[in-house]
Amino acid sequence: MQSTCLQASFFSSGPCKKTETQIDTECILEPLSLPESPAGVDAVESSPYVPCIFCKECYVLAEQNQLLKHMIIEHKLVIADVKLVADFRSYILYWKRRFAEQPITDFCSVIRTNSKAPLEEQDNYFLLCDVLPEDRLLREQLQQKRLREILEQQQQERYDTSFHSVCMFCDQEFTGNRSLLLNHMAREHAFNIGLPDNIVNCYEFLAVLQGKLDNLQCLYCEKVFRDKNTLKDHMRKKQHRRINAKNKEYDKFYIINYLEFGKSWEEVQSEDDRELLDNLEEDWSDWEEHPVCAVCLFCEQQADTTEKLYLHMQKSHGFHFPKIKSEHGLNFYQQVKLVNFIRREIHHCRCYNCQEKFESKGGLISHMEETKHIAFLPARSTWDQPQYYFPTYENDTLLCTLSDSEDAQTEDQSEEVPVVSEDVSSLKALKQSSVLNQLLCKENKSPEKF
Repeated sequence: MQSTCLQASFFSSGPCKKTETQIDTECILEPLSLPESPAGVDAVESSPYVPCIFCKECYVLAEQNQLLKHMIIEHKLVIADVKLVADFRSYILYWKRRFAEQPITDFCSVIRTNSKAPLEEQDNYFLLCDVLPEDRLLREQLQQKRLREILEQQQQERYDTSFHSVCMFCDQEFTGNRSLLLNHMAREHAFNIGLPDNIVNCYEFLAVLQGKLDNLQCLYCEKVFRDKNTLKDHMRKKQHRRINAKNKEYDKFYIINYLEFGKSWEEVQSEDDRELLDNLEEDWSDWEEHPVCAVCLFCEQQADTTEKLYLHMQKSHGFHFPKIKSEHGLNFYQQVKLVNFIRREIHHCRCYNCQEKFESKGGLISHMEETKHIAFLPARSTWDQPQYYFPTYENDTLLCTLSDSEDAQTEDQSEEVPVVSEDVSSLKALKQSSVLNQLLCKENKSPEKF
């Protein structure tokens, strides 16, 4: 293996491709299954420069490939799958600190090049990749941090009423919410870049598109034309009033690209398609049902049926889940949110009624049982929130056994969460049934409906 081959293989880079819900400082967007990050990742000071892991060389963040090239040529270090790193600068600073503490061979695999050549012509390269658990954990932590930041930004934009911009096609001004402009361009100019709920960093997105038009460049085929009228005619006649989905420059403006670790919207979509095709040929004749093995909300006790688990929680802890479900008329989605809320509060060793925190889970449970706080729910507004749709533990079997109460109140239809395709002909119907709209726009704060 020659060094030039190594450079070609590992110089690829790009944004981390990973709907959202309202979050707080302790919101758990990913199921709990991993230990705390080794050594942690310190918050880095804002700086446009990224240092070399080994020496004092620095490069601006936009010259990421130059830094990678420098580390390969000068220090024989290859970083695999750089495109999966959500925060490149934090990643480099972390490993700069770790390599100063321990030898590089403690972390990296050694690749020997020209192994058949004389010894003096052979070279050792060091491969840093996510096969190393510490590296994998770091990458996932950076991705989750980026996801939280993006969701916060998108949430702020969703309810921002100070938005002001001009239509790129008719120069009409729009003030208020971003959806006014995006809906106008889709309706009046057949220019649809997607639902406002799925877009983030909208100002920057519109600036990028406007810049291309100012440079007389078609947004879809990206050809450059001699004047504005020729460009307009081309985009209208060729039906090019849309963006090029293959252009990675636009990926950063869509929430879906931040959702799954290391995957773009195309990869997520292709996986969904393959799953549908695979399901057509599945044979369920040999399927066998396995015991439930659900875990108690307050201790480590497990049961192979929900009835046994509910009985244990009632007798051992004084928590009568079926009674609470019936008295409060909880439908399926409310039960999901309640279970995830209780799981998270117990995980944080915090009483969900008085909010007192304890050093251990045992101390917390003793307090809740003695004060009877365990038997009563806090105000519905505390736990009946969209953020608790996300499971606290990825293997929480109890969530799979929940069902609607027979006498549950069904008037509140807003709790139903339909899953619909974005590619439908009726934008009005799509907006009304949007999952994000159901989760985060219950009060109909958007100034204009599709």
